[in-house]
Amino acid sequence: MAISCALALGASAAMADTPTREVLHGTSVERRAMALLDRAVAHIEATGAAGTAAFNHGPAFIDRDLYAYALKTDGSFLASGGGSAALVGQNVLNEVDLNGKPFFREIIEQAKAFGAGRVEYRWFNPADARGEPKVAVFRAVGDVIVAAGYYPPRATAMQAKVLLRDAVTAMAANPAAALEHFQRLNGPFIRDDLYVFVVRLADGIFLAHGATPSLVGTNSYELTGPDGHHIVRRMAEIARKAQDGETEYAWRNPVSGKVETKHTYFKTVGDTLVAVGYYRR
Repeated sequence: MAISCALALGASAAMADTPTREVLHGTSVERRAMALLDRAVAHIEATGAAGTAAFNHGPAFIDRDLYAYALKTDGSFLASGGGSAALVGQNVLNEVDLNGKPFFREIIEQAKAFGAGRVEYRWFNPADARGEPKVAVFRAVGDVIVAAGYYPPRATAMQAKVLLRDAVTAMAANPAAALEHFQRLNGPFIRDDLYVFVVRLADGIFLAHGATPSLVGTNSYELTGPDGHHIVRRMAEIARKAQDGETEYAWRNPVSGKVETKHTYFKTVGDTLVAVGYYRR
């Protein structure tokens, strides 16, 4: 049984929208990007601006589809290990993404103001030959900004269904162990933007939440949209009658950091509701 509701997060869900590392588990590609950024920053701290030349297709600063690049706070593009190498020697202050956003200017402004940051923009992805959201993470070292970018992964409906099947099997076999595994950062139940959440049907208490562990112990039935509909309570009402179902609502994507439309599949296991959703493109 499926229902569709364009729910936005209410005040009680605001804590789930806070993009902090304490709340949100980073995805595997984000962790790779941050590790690459750490290496690149350490290199520039040791060698200065001249060291950016090593980013130009240097193997030490390329991790499969990820690469480091550098620009100065005046907009001069210094080096890149990827497709943006074509920009080396140019001033990119007025360079825009596929939506016309001057994202390099935004990177520079954040770096000047905070010394580090994260900017999302839309860029051509050579992996599938189309424009997709891309995230740049960066830090300033003097007047040099060191950066790495990645394309946030997007799960499919089939992947969500498979993860739900695996989660239901785990809950049926050993609930205590399963609840622990659902929140293990490097475990099998957190796969980029896919994760499991579990609530107790009797009172709606979150027993596990793979993306936002701080929700555990809070009442999921209190999450409401602007139309007054309760997000998880509605799932529970369906599940009590049909044992499983699916629904749509708005929720924060831990990969993109934005509130997006999420399609969630759920199933009852004993006195719990187990759910996995994917974010629609």
